[in-house]
Amino acid sequence: MKLDKYCVTSEVSILEAMKKINNNAKGIIYITEKGKAIGVVTDGDIRRYILSKGDLENSIHVIMNKSFIWLPRGKEESAQATMVEKGISSLPVLDENHQIIRLYFRNERVKEEKSKLNIPVVIMAGGEGTRLHPYTQILPKPLIPIGNSTITEHIMERFSEYGCNDFTMIVNYKKNFIKSYFLDYDCKYNVSFVDEEKFLGTGGGLKLLELKYGSTFFMTNCDILVEGDYSQILDYHKKNNNLITMVCAVKNVMIPYGTVEVNEEGKVTGLKEKPKMSFITNTGMYVLEPEFIHRIPENTFIHITDLIQQCIDEGENVGVYKIDEENWMDMGQLEELEKMKRKLNVE
Repeated sequence: MKLDKYCVTSEVSILEAMKKINNNAKGIIYITEKGKAIGVVTDGDIRRYILSKGDLENSIHVIMNKSFIWLPRGKEESAQATMVEKGISSLPVLDENHQIIRLYFRNERVKEEKSKLNIPVVIMAGGEGTRLHPYTQILPKPLIPIGNSTITEHIMERFSEYGCNDFTMIVNYKKNFIKSYFLDYDCKYNVSFVDEEKFLGTGGGLKLLELKYGSTFFMTNCDILVEGDYSQILDYHKKNNNLITMVCAVKNVMIPYGTVEVNEEGKVTGLKEKPKMSFITNTGMYVLEPEFIHRIPENTFIHITDLIQQCIDEGENVGVYKIDEENWMDMGQLEELEKMKRKLNVE
């Protein structure tokens, strides 16, 4: 990344900084002085300055924000989570001399060379997909097409970018259809299948893999896509010594009405106009240790969320890796399926 696209010195005029923001197309510029980062200016800052009839020939330090959020070297793995939590679009990494050594941007898929993780991936593909009727009355959910590829192939493609090419699909509903699809064409991934003879849920199905894995593995539902740095997700899981890490999306919801706060006596204590609320939502992607499987009862229908709650109650390490809601796509319902197609720019 060429950092000079995103940096100007403090003597530069606001007009010149505005041109640079326009050229880098990120809506932000960092201000430096003798190589050190001293502030930040966004396109919003400049718009407000123009509306206040400010002189564009003034130097950029007039409107820069000196209190900006940054990460020290060595903390890069928390970059995306920090941006989501703080609600910012860009985050610099600074060295011991306060110089910018790297920039992260929110919602930007990592384009640099990926770390090769080489760990297995479990895809839960046994459900009936009733919310996607009538499609799933003909096709099993793992084979629903998103453009020219199935949803499962989109999932595999993202893991493959990180060297994860060993996939196990737990299948039940229309399982022969699924197996035939992956066995009858030249699949570039190593795909194996485990038959679920009766519906066991997202937790019970995992029990079928008890003797298969002896180390950390990913698990994902077959109807979701997560855009993110999978190596950072794995690093977070390992560093926190988690039994299971849930990849969760931070969803921001604005209530479209003014709300009223009352106390126990029914008296109004405050008013809020169109308040915003944030929720942490389970995406259906996880990093697990094999010990998690040992906790699952044999031949029992159980959801993975029930197992996670048991782990929490027993004091086990259950982690949450946060991503932005824009980096999570869920095609579990017809409306969401169409949204996924639009986001991926496919028909």
